[in-house]
Amino acid sequence: MLGRSKAFSGFAVDDIPRARLFYGETLGLDVTEANGMLRLRLAGGAEVLVYPKPDHVPAAYTILNFPVDDIETAVDELVRRGVRFERYPGMETDEKGIFRLGGPYIAWFTDPAGNTLSVLQDRPA
Repeated sequence: MLGRSKAFSGFAVDDIPRARLFYGETLGLDVTEANGMLRLRLAGGAEVLVYPKPDHVPAAYTILNFPVDDIETAVDELVRRGVRFERYPGMETDEKGIFRLGGPYIAWFTDPAGNTLSVLQDRPA
């Protein structure tokens, strides 16, 4: 029934203007605003809805993952833009905050509302 529907995901933030700056300027995504909400246009044509929620609680999981060709370059550029990378107990990361044990290389960071995002790179063969 919904197999042809152009579904999209969404998540909440507590401050739309701050989210617009972060996603548009810091991360460099294509962001539009209408009716008090944001639409993030991702590479490949996917869209994500960002909506305000005054009693927002950050998601307890990673809401967006950004595959990159070179995680070190991506982390360095994001740090230059003011992003701080997270370190979690039991998840050993290197000095840049990149987790390299098993699976893809991954580094987590948060948006201004505390939602978790990541950049990740497939493990070299």
